[in-house]
Amino acid sequence: MSRYTNHCTACVLIWTNRCTLLIHAATQAQTSRPIIATLNEKRRVYGSTILHVAVYIMDHHGYRASAKPRARAAPPAGDPLLFDDTSSAASPMNSQGYYSAGYDMGGAPPGGPGPAGVNNLFADPMASAAMMYGSSLANQGKDMVNKEISRYVSVNKLKYFFAVDSKYVMKKLLLLMFPYTHQDWEVRYHRDTPLTPRHDVNAPDLYIPSMAFITYILLAGMALGIQKRFSPEMLGLCASTALVWVVIEVLVMLLSLYLLTVHSDLSTFDLIAYSGYKYVGMIFTVLGGLLFGSDGYFVTLAWSSCALMFFIVRSLKMKILSSLSNDSLGSGASAKPRLRLYITVACAVFQPIIIYWLTSHLVR
Repeated sequence: MSRYTNHCTACVLIWTNRCTLLIHAATQAQTSRPIIATLNEKRRVYGSTILHVAVYIMDHHGYRASAKPRARAAPPAGDPLLFDDTSSAASPMNSQGYYSAGYDMGGAPPGGPGPAGVNNLFADPMASAAMMYGSSLANQGKDMVNKEISRYVSVNKLKYFFAVDSKYVMKKLLLLMFPYTHQDWEVRYHRDTPLTPRHDVNAPDLYIPSMAFITYILLAGMALGIQKRFSPEMLGLCASTALVWVVIEVLVMLLSLYLLTVHSDLSTFDLIAYSGYKYVGMIFTVLGGLLFGSDGYFVTLAWSSCALMFFIVRSLKMKILSSLSNDSLGSGASAKPRLRLYITVACAVFQPIIIYWLTSHLVR
């Protein structure tokens, strides 16, 4: 019995020593749960009650992992380890220069870059140079566009035809509808330069023709809507037809003046202005038809046509016939005044035909 007890005591001491080594390894790894699981596995494998003693010793003698991490200590030199401790080795990612926790990425605030970053961006010489280069490119593009436009249309000359005010517009409208009492039709000049429309009611302008054209399109849409015939196609047809007739009229006038070698100060803008004044008569004609029916339409058509004819003859007469003295006298000099008068009268007679053509289908 004593021999058996000694043998058991020796076994307990041996396995207690081995369990102590296991507990020491668990302490070095700062984990007790994997070691407890290993000890329990050993207990199931060996089926010995000796390991119950080791579990009891570890549970009641403070070998569980504490809440705070303990400082690592070097293992005894003479004690063998069951596994290699690699917890003190450097991380492979850190050894290769990867991002690690605690690295300051430039001190940027969590909300994003602050105003200092924006100021640094604008203070950058490269950014400033790029902004200056972009501005110069934009200015060059603007100059090129203005140069190309100036090749076909003089912007300064075009501004002259829109230099109007409310007083001029009222006087011009009254002159277009009641031209019979007007006496002075001559365009005034200042140092060989014609006065702007706001200073001379006889000067042609493009503001009234432009606004009258837009008003005519709106009035045509209203007339078609009253007659239940409105459609976008019909409105587009009215606008394109009215615009095309003005272009044709101006081209015919330019061709006639060129063939007859008439030297006058009439420009293309002047002809467009005089041809566009018909839209004012067209507006009054359509309004008369909508308000008073067919009888009102024909009365306003007759009045607008006569007033516009009188206005065109008196205005173009000062432009075309007054330049006769500048032409050299030759074999056909006696026929030139007559031809110029024919051009003026033909242009005036053409106005009522276009007015009737563009307004008759709007009043029924």
